[in-house]
Amino acid sequence: MTATGTSLARLDGSAKVRGTARYAYEHTVDNPAYLIGITSTIARGRVNHLDVTAAAAVDGVLLVLTHENAPRLADTSDGDLTVLQSAEVSYRGQPIGAVIAETPEIARHAASLVTIGYDEQAHDTTFRADHPDAYVPGEVNGGYPPTSLDGNPDAVLAAASSELIVDQWYSTPEEHNNPMEPHTVVAVWDPGAPMLTLYDSTQSPHGVVSTLAPVLGIGDQQMRVIAPHVGGGFGSKGSAHSHDVLASLAAMSLPGRAVKFAVTRQQMFMFVGHRSPTASHVRMAADRDGHLTAVVHEAYAHSAHAKEFVEQSAVPARTMYATAHRRTTHEAIPLDVPVPYWMRAPGEAPGMFAGEVAMDELANACGIDPIEIRVRNDPPEDPETGHPWSSRRLVDCLRRGADQFDWAARTPQPGTQRDGRWLVGTGVASAAYPHMVMPGTEVTIRYEGNGRYRVSTGAVDIGTGARTALTSIAADALRCSPDRIELEIGDTDLPYATVAGGSSGTSSWGSAIIAAAQNFWDRFGTQPAVGAVTTSGAPDNPDLEQFTVSSFGAHFVEVRVDTDTGEIRVPRMLGVFSIGRVINPRTVRSQLIGGMTFGVSMALHEESVRDPRFGHIVTQDLAEYHVPVHADIADIEAAWLDETDAHATPMGSRGAGEIGIVGSAAAVVNAIHHATGVRVRDLPVRLDDLLGN
Repeated sequence: MTATGTSLARLDGSAKVRGTARYAYEHTVDNPAYLIGITSTIARGRVNHLDVTAAAAVDGVLLVLTHENAPRLADTSDGDLTVLQSAEVSYRGQPIGAVIAETPEIARHAASLVTIGYDEQAHDTTFRADHPDAYVPGEVNGGYPPTSLDGNPDAVLAAASSELIVDQWYSTPEEHNNPMEPHTVVAVWDPGAPMLTLYDSTQSPHGVVSTLAPVLGIGDQQMRVIAPHVGGGFGSKGSAHSHDVLASLAAMSLPGRAVKFAVTRQQMFMFVGHRSPTASHVRMAADRDGHLTAVVHEAYAHSAHAKEFVEQSAVPARTMYATAHRRTTHEAIPLDVPVPYWMRAPGEAPGMFAGEVAMDELANACGIDPIEIRVRNDPPEDPETGHPWSSRRLVDCLRRGADQFDWAARTPQPGTQRDGRWLVGTGVASAAYPHMVMPGTEVTIRYEGNGRYRVSTGAVDIGTGARTALTSIAADALRCSPDRIELEIGDTDLPYATVAGGSSGTSSWGSAIIAAAQNFWDRFGTQPAVGAVTTSGAPDNPDLEQFTVSSFGAHFVEVRVDTDTGEIRVPRMLGVFSIGRVINPRTVRSQLIGGMTFGVSMALHEESVRDPRFGHIVTQDLAEYHVPVHADIADIEAAWLDETDAHATPMGSRGAGEIGIVGSAAAVVNAIHHATGVRVRDLPVRLDDLLGN
């Protein structure tokens, strides 16, 4: 029996339940100091007055940092990381100072005594697709080109029958990641070494080093990042942000003193990234049999003046369905806002919300079942590259889900099913997420004797169960049981590992473990001596250049809408996924249903509201930034096809972290339309979208 494919309990579960798992802020350091950040209260302008006299005089205050006394950064090319280097203010909530004191209470009090004056300038924080400063970026997130064109879609659309055309706008709001553990860092500078040590809540320990070391003017070997446990990330912890720089500057100003900085829940809405609002203009045309004849997806998202970041919302439309005529474009709107960044399934989540709602509208226009129209347009090969699929079993996901969800019992006509005062509807949406393997991960394997092995790499477990999955992979590769594996992760003193992001972690790290194990056997045979050790990484996989490798899925949702109040409930949700071989069914199921829950949240709850008068988010806590609670989530089930994708990874697996999100919000909205007859195209769905209809 192999460990891979077995529902192994989380190896860190006991430590987390008992509270002994150490997160960033909890690491024991001698004589810590505490940092409280000072943030701007204008959206654009300059600081013209900064009086820290009263704050510095408070007993217990060690240092007040501002642009006037902060150490100079060696590299200021990254506007998101250029902290305390000038009086310029680029957005509301920008760090413009910090108080470091013996206790957090002292630091917080002293920070309140700092007086600040500004030369305020006119600002613009309002996102709109017709913004006069909109431009086509050089690339969008993921390195994709911003535009694509096949055939002549505009001509086809112009000639198509009007009743077989969808021409609509779809939007998603600004959203913010809110993991259970906010961004947190503990920084210690040892001038004697010299060495900067960060205990950081991050998805990429080695990425923090490679990003921050040049900014701070130190070598990579002079920086260590430790992250054995991370309380969620959802993308925002995929790279360093300004809080890491602020804590590092404070530590370097107080040599030998550990500086602790816990970003507050309110500050999570300021300077650690967010999903930009998006607008999508989607046009589709089909023949009378429901076969797509043209697809156009024009995507818009805001970026920041400080640094460009553009969601790749239109990219999924390039490969999702078959048509000879297709155009996708992206435009960015630069605003006086914090820099956007990754939020779980960036690009795919908002882009496929638009595309899959549009597909539902096209099915209605054609008088074809929503599942059937997706089946009829399933491409036999990748429409963008012409490459064969490594495995595209979307149709199987749709068929299996339809059977399990009892789709055949569905009444096609919207607004016709009732249960007392509740309107009942069902909806479906497809999902796709690209398979990614990040190059560069290395793994050290050492034989400890008595059939035990130490497996070491700088990977990080952000709560997904990576520690358990990698142990299973290592056990099979080294031909032993999981309890004979001692896995070391979460430290840049270990061999280099890539980011836990883009659903790439297990694929990248697991491939490297298998390659290192093979190298170990080749060098030492089946009877290694105690202390035998080797380090290696995975070779390039040529199949990734010859095949298009993606994960796929189908979401099925039942909604109930109260006819008196417009209240929306989701009593039943099913996802069926094609993700290759499943490493650990227990943790994969958790990831998938977590993603599906995120989809419900995206559809019905999440929205960051930015006040255009002042440029700040007014929904700066979890009382006003709504996410689902237990009462909002009922029967959610995730299933997957029994398969192995030999082209994807040596394990036969593909990424599963984000496929549960993609398409799930669209399925909710499609179910709402089936229940009520009301088509909602802007998220989140509001009660007044439905009342009176």
